[in-house]
Amino acid sequence: MSVAEGFAYCERMAHAHYENFPVGSLLIPKSKRRHFYSIYAFARTADDFADEEYERGLSESDRLAALDDWGEQLERCEQGRASSPVFVALASTIRELDLPLQLFRDLISAFKQDVTKRRYRSYEEVLDYCARSANPVGRLILLLFGYRDQRLHTLSDNICTGLQLANHWQDVAVDLEKDRIYLPEEDLARFGLSETDLFDHRCNEPYRRLVKYQVDRTRELFERGAGLPEQVRGRLALELRLIWHGGMRILERIEMDDYDTLNSRPRISALDKLLILSRGLTALPVSRTGGNSSEVERGQ
Repeated sequence: MSVAEGFAYCERMAHAHYENFPVGSLLIPKSKRRHFYSIYAFARTADDFADEEYERGLSESDRLAALDDWGEQLERCEQGRASSPVFVALASTIRELDLPLQLFRDLISAFKQDVTKRRYRSYEEVLDYCARSANPVGRLILLLFGYRDQRLHTLSDNICTGLQLANHWQDVAVDLEKDRIYLPEEDLARFGLSETDLFDHRCNEPYRRLVKYQVDRTRELFERGAGLPEQVRGRLALELRLIWHGGMRILERIEMDDYDTLNSRPRISALDKLLILSRGLTALPVSRTGGNSSEVERGQ
């Protein structure tokens, strides 16, 4: 398979999947879009092995074997021995953009964890998962646009972790169907809740306070990363503002549903997307970039 055919395959895959936000939107310059698609196809396929295949009844060992094979293909691709279309394209992307392979390894590590780990003892454990499941994607996008400044990557980490957490709190009911709970056990105990309360879809006042607590500290992560869009140029700045506002809108939707994510899934509607676009056309306030201590940080 030629490199061009590999990129074409990745583009078809990207357009075939639904996401909260457009994949490879026109805001990404055409010259960079093919590399975006190859990165997306790599991550999307691995995520499918870990998560979507769950619905087909594949065993844990089958899904881990698929991810092991995906990891081996990644190493072969780096050695110039790619054979599948995704890795033929990805090998070209890694070589042309000088991307660190560890970011891709981290993603596979997180996907494997999704197969084997269904409970999280602490918030720190959830953050560690986000550091491997979400943060590499943001860093890869910055590298795609030529940004290698560690300070910018740290800002991106805050936004990406915030997005991942927002999705977790949005998808509590969906994840329960897979016997998966990202709400930390220590926080359940803190608010007087048990797993039984979750599986019984008991949206009582303690549950609402628990979700509000998670939403508040997730919003703080977004605000820590709010300086990123204004420190990059051109289309990427607008793209990052849209992503930032999209994540914040998920949190707003959770609040509008009175924090009941046990009985419904807050969704981004077409009207919400117009609102996100409208907000994204304006630069984020500089005041949001501060890192002052808060009650959330102190656990109060």
